[in-house]
Amino acid sequence: MPKTTLTISSKNYSSWSLRGWLLCAMSGIPFEEVPLALDDPAARAELLLLSPSFLVPCLRHEGCDVWDTLAIAEYLHEQNPQCGLLPADRIARSRCRSVSGEMHSGFYNLRSALPMNLKAHYPGFKVWSGAQADIARVVEIWRMCLTESSGPFLFGKPSMADAMYAPVCTRFKTYDVKLDPLSQKYCDTILSWPLLQQWTEAASLEPDELDELDAEF
Repeated sequence: MPKTTLTISSKNYSSWSLRGWLLCAMSGIPFEEVPLALDDPAARAELLLLSPSFLVPCLRHEGCDVWDTLAIAEYLHEQNPQCGLLPADRIARSRCRSVSGEMHSGFYNLRSALPMNLKAHYPGFKVWSGAQADIARVVEIWRMCLTESSGPFLFGKPSMADAMYAPVCTRFKTYDVKLDPLSQKYCDTILSWPLLQQWTEAASLEPDELDELDAEF
């Protein structure tokens, strides 16, 4: 049987690669990583928000290529519905898909103003007003889900939605975004998630840098 692979770009900078990797790790399907160099045109376009469609990450499984993060999530759920990517409850499952889709298609101001950079930390960072509106909406989503589920993850146990919002938690840490206690507790849960810690440790060992995303303050 052909091996399962996930093509990713930088672990330090690529939020979409992180999402795809978390989804694959949660699925229970063994896979191998295929990293793209930062000088690869597809990787740079994705990291710098210059591509209208993201071809990274890309999952290859049993002859099937899946390259959109939501499509990867749905595909992995189909392969192993018991892995927990989507909640068992119909209403929770619908909400999980909705909040995941909202992250997938929105929040451009947050992405551009607070690019993912796991190695960096900017205490007292000034977040401009356009990104503040996105932050407020993210917090609203988190509080809604956590109130319904009682946490510690958005739908009680790790799901597709947590994979989609995990990079936001890293951004909030990098740029010192102040949060209410419930939202901060969720961020702490995600940042201490063993899967995210595994990814972050690997990111710390990457030698590559992307000057466009390494702002100096």
